[in-house]
Amino acid sequence: MKVFLSSDMEGTAGVVDWEQCVGDGPQAAAGRRLLLAEVNAAIEGAIDGGASEIVVNDSHSTMRNLPPDAIAGQASYISGSHKPLYMMQGLDASFDAVLFVSYHGSVGASAGLSHTYNPRAVAEARINGTVTGEAGINALVAAHHGVPVVLVTGDRRACEETAALIPGVHAAVVKEHVSRLAAHSLHPSRARELIRETAQKAMSCVATAKPPPFTTPVTLDVSVRTTDIAEAATWVRGVELAGPRELRIEGDDLLAIYRSFCAAILLTRSIAEAV
Repeated sequence: MKVFLSSDMEGTAGVVDWEQCVGDGPQAAAGRRLLLAEVNAAIEGAIDGGASEIVVNDSHSTMRNLPPDAIAGQASYISGSHKPLYMMQGLDASFDAVLFVSYHGSVGASAGLSHTYNPRAVAEARINGTVTGEAGINALVAAHHGVPVVLVTGDRRACEETAALIPGVHAAVVKEHVSRLAAHSLHPSRARELIRETAQKAMSCVATAKPPPFTTPVTLDVSVRTTDIAEAATWVRGVELAGPRELRIEGDDLLAIYRSFCAAILLTRSIAEAV
């Protein structure tokens, strides 16, 4: 079985501060080591469950957080910024399953380091009326290709938000919310054990798993923080204003919706950072 793994970082047990997630300082290096161990735990569990090929897409920040020669299972590694499909780069219909590792809750949620793609731009995102984070938005690509999302790991809110859109997804909750900059995490060794066990269980169900069950036409509504961001986002094909700070992307082509969303996020980044 061929497996696609998208790894974020903020959902890693023990990671609670932005200093652990960005840059090249000692705290960031420590955060990357924790992330690598959780990614490897998911890979090992997937292989125990029958996976024969793993592709890891580094989806956090500059997207070069993992040392390629330390990734388990001889997994291939997609890294680097400015990927056309961002957090889902590399996924196509040849895959049998998708794993989301170290995911976090959506912007505004009771979750550590909560955000949705760009915390300076996005105030809330909803798919067909359901509030979602990055996992739900990324699942649009999996649904387009007909590939089931079988695992999500991270904080409790990330797992709950994913399950709201993908019933039956296997979830490994490795930390509980205390505040946006504090969490009660499992010991890293216990978190890895849980991830490995849950990944193995998830893979055992791949034969009967279904792609994310989005009802089409899909509507992705995005509330943004300023009218300037909203106006600039409408320069992207498929993005329309539904209010002064409300964007709407809708249709039957789930990949096109995702592409328009990512393009709008990229286009408005400089405006959002200037606020």
